[in-house]
Amino acid sequence: MKSVYVFLTAAILLAPQQVVGAIGCTLSNPAQDLKYLYPEMTTYKEDLNEFPRLKDGVALFRALRERLGSDLDPIYETFETPYSVYSVFQGQTRIGIVHGVNVPGKGGVIQVFLSTDPKTAEIRSFFFQRLESPAARQLRSKEFRSQFEGLTLGDFYKHDYYARVEPSAKGDKVAAIKPPALDPSGRPDYDASVRGIRKNLILLDFFVYGRRFEPYFERAKQAAGKRAGKE
Repeated sequence: MKSVYVFLTAAILLAPQQVVGAIGCTLSNPAQDLKYLYPEMTTYKEDLNEFPRLKDGVALFRALRERLGSDLDPIYETFETPYSVYSVFQGQTRIGIVHGVNVPGKGGVIQVFLSTDPKTAEIRSFFFQRLESPAARQLRSKEFRSQFEGLTLGDFYKHDYYARVEPSAKGDKVAAIKPPALDPSGRPDYDASVRGIRKNLILLDFFVYGRRFEPYFERAKQAAGKRAGKE
């Protein structure tokens, strides 16, 4: 994947920025980028999703914050922020979904892209289109990135549940992820990158997968409520 990072990063630095307060995250060269990710691709389709244009958009935007578990950035994560979803086809068959998000990092905005399975919603791969960080080499390493392959949003919600009711559970796939060797200056960008992956999956669950992982979120939420009631 090294070569894709080179031209993706160079292109994004040259691309014009959108209006502050509604900065989206799009592939710099979709035809080339998607062909690299899916050599068997014949066509692709780009769909733009914006909360103001969605049914129950206000409620969905609030749900994003709740499921992300943190405040939203006033520049990169506004109600008006547009999100581009790329559907990749081989003939008439959709073989991939690609989506990217902006998250604030220590050295500037971090752009995290995922490619996911259209049927299972599992992560096929993830990569950084933009990453200016003292930990860039470690975070871009294949050893680190490959640990997320096969995970779904359900695994992140299960992690929330396990963290409250069964720490160190063997079924906690997210807890099993090993961070790369980082010094303190690189830790914030590691945390931001993982947050970006989770945010990406939440939005894809809203836009593409019909909120199929909501039962896992509700279970984790109930566990949090019960624990709070005991404290």
